[in-house]
Amino acid sequence: MEHSKATSPEKATPADQAQPAPLTQRPILGTLQEDQYIHLVRLAWDLRGLGVAARLELPLAEKPYLTAQGMRRPVRVIAYRFGEHWIYQWGRGRNQWIGALDPEAAQEIRKAAAR
Repeated sequence: MEHSKATSPEKATPADQAQPAPLTQRPILGTLQEDQYIHLVRLAWDLRGLGVAARLELPLAEKPYLTAQGMRRPVRVIAYRFGEHWIYQWGRGRNQWIGALDPEAAQEIRKAAAR
């Protein structure tokens, strides 16, 4: 008995077409956007622990991002790969980024959302 049901091309929805290939069919496990998502999920949990609500967005035409709901304004955070390292960036200023593995990352983003 077959458990999966194949979707014919004429009945495929945009969501079906946007699905990544199964992991077994990828040459490398984890795409850049999947890695970005994983970093943002970690940040969301860290922010939650600090009492900051966070919402993850996975737009079809943009990079994944997190919105931290601050006391004054929401802050949009994107995870970037910078050389061999990952960073979080929430603006264009020199002080608006931090290493994704920095233990103070969530605290810095919380401060930015409180300004």
